[in-house]
Amino acid sequence: MAARIERVITAGTFSLDGGDWEVENNVWLIGDDEEVLVVDAAHNAESIIKAVGDRRLAALICTHGHNDHINAVGGIRDYLDTQVWLSSADTMLWETLYDDRPDHDLVDGTTFEVAGTTIRAIHTPGHSPGSTSLYAEDLNAVFTGDTLFQGGPGATGRSYSDKPTILDSIRTKLLTLPADTVVHTGHGDTTTIAAETGNIS
Repeated sequence: MAARIERVITAGTFSLDGGDWEVENNVWLIGDDEEVLVVDAAHNAESIIKAVGDRRLAALICTHGHNDHINAVGGIRDYLDTQVWLSSADTMLWETLYDDRPDHDLVDGTTFEVAGTTIRAIHTPGHSPGSTSLYAEDLNAVFTGDTLFQGGPGATGRSYSDKPTILDSIRTKLLTLPADTVVHTGHGDTTTIAAETGNIS
């Protein structure tokens, strides 16, 4: 059975620099009826565990370390045996919630195999130092976390972010993907590389 993409929308609080914002997050599952990996464990571990069901959880990948993308990791690990991946460049963000470390450092070029599909990590810093996108060529899809949204780049107005860096990441790492690649974002609606090319200035 071919791999498929599923979305779970969760809601909760994003906290950084002394501020709190209520947000909805996209949690992405990639796999088939036997195994699946999860991209960004946001807010509600129970909803994510329910979506995984009785499938093997091959990996839990964090596109970056902001609390709203990792705050369900602990709850998932309490119930499911899995390995957590996060760029070590975002360790300072991880440590705002957890005393331990992720199981693996997510670096540029890391690959994952799930349901016959290869997923490749692309380091796309700017929103945070460790922000990483995940490209699944077989599925014509890229999972960009908060690096690229429908309408343009992610936010860079808070600690550890940088606008020139995120724009460079998008131009050199994402807009070079095939134009019809579907962009699965950390918040909001999906888009395509072609649609976002004109939104990067």
